[in-house]
Amino acid sequence: MTERPTRIAVKRTARSGGVVMPGERIVPEEVPIAFSYGGSTHAVMMGTPDDLEDFAVGFSLTEGIISDIGHIAGIEIVEGEKGIDVQIALVDEVAGALTARRRSMAGPVGCGLCGIESIEQAVRKVPDLAAVALNVTYRDIVEAVSLLNGTQPLHRETRAVHGAGFYVSGKGLLAVREDVGRHNALDKLCGAVISRRRSGAEGIVAVTSRLSVEMVQKAAILGSPVLVAISAPTALAIRTAEEAGMTLVALVRGEDFEIFTHPHRVQPGTISDVA
Repeated sequence: MTERPTRIAVKRTARSGGVVMPGERIVPEEVPIAFSYGGSTHAVMMGTPDDLEDFAVGFSLTEGIISDIGHIAGIEIVEGEKGIDVQIALVDEVAGALTARRRSMAGPVGCGLCGIESIEQAVRKVPDLAAVALNVTYRDIVEAVSLLNGTQPLHRETRAVHGAGFYVSGKGLLAVREDVGRHNALDKLCGAVISRRRSGAEGIVAVTSRLSVEMVQKAAILGSPVLVAISAPTALAIRTAEEAGMTLVALVRGEDFEIFTHPHRVQPGTISDVA
């Protein structure tokens, strides 16, 4: 486990109500986090230094390095002066496939996404979720976001991080993860879900950010057919969710929301008693 703090107190000068005064504010920590496989660095992310085992599992899953938690033989967190190296050991056949993948990608100019070496990979096809038989209610959507908003201790202190939660109807939020990066928070959540041997098809992925295409891709790889967010989606995110058979719900504000794709999964239901 990393010993680095996830938040620190910093001095600041605030103007409020016409009055200027010194004081302190709690802000989240942000550090370089490297993911290494077989001794070679695959990607470096800027992120919050907590839940790094979940982060490693989720990143490995959503980047297509593994397809099952059993493909990871071990994870070691190595602290450095300037960052953290998350060293991930893979089982032999998966490690061999990653080595072959690296050889095939050697030479091209990267397009700016971690671990991605071509435009084709950036807009990769995602799993087809059309046959996943999960129905949710209006109440489920509102409750998923309401519970997520109230279950983010780092955001409550700093107002500077994103959250991602996995909600199952009748059971509430089964996992919540936070990070300064919205993709990182979702990767951590994916890792938490599969590490606990849960299926993404059981429930809703809820996030506190806008819905870019990467968020749709990651939720689809987890296997969740319903992705819910408090902010708006991009056009590519909508097209990708439509193609994947995913129900995309956004702009959840109180009891109001908008459904952009595959609305058949959302059933009416009482929402007045959501906390």
